[in-house]
Amino acid sequence: MKRFHVHVHVEDLAKNIAFYSAMFEQAPARTEADYAKWMLSDPPVNFAISTRGNAPGVDHLGIQVDKPEELEALKASATRADMALRDEGPTTCCYARSDKYWLTDPQGIAWEQFHTLETIPVFSVSATPSNGAAAQSCCAPAKNTKACC
Repeated sequence: MKRFHVHVHVEDLAKNIAFYSAMFEQAPARTEADYAKWMLSDPPVNFAISTRGNAPGVDHLGIQVDKPEELEALKASATRADMALRDEGPTTCCYARSDKYWLTDPQGIAWEQFHTLETIPVFSVSATPSNGAAAQSCCAPAKNTKACC
């Protein structure tokens, strides 16, 4: 099964948790000091909010899959369509360990396609590369980075 994913940056987490909990008629499946996520079944959506962005608004969209084979099929389709993708492979972000890659639509909207392997107790696990450079951010690529079509 595929599940649509939406991640929105918000200024006031508590107010937004109250708003979206009322709208979805359910409490978040996960709540942290800077993050909340609803795993909706009708319609099937992974809807997340956080205070970790530069500005309020839609951060990125995505497709979450249940099986690694589904992720490989999506990646093969993007490759056949000659879409440039940024493959992160196994990574940690948003309190989860996932296998993922990114596409960017013609408007500059980042699309994450991913398979969640497990939840973790922290937003991400930073690894310092052997060359001493800072680790890359785990979430959406920089805005206006055209990587598609």
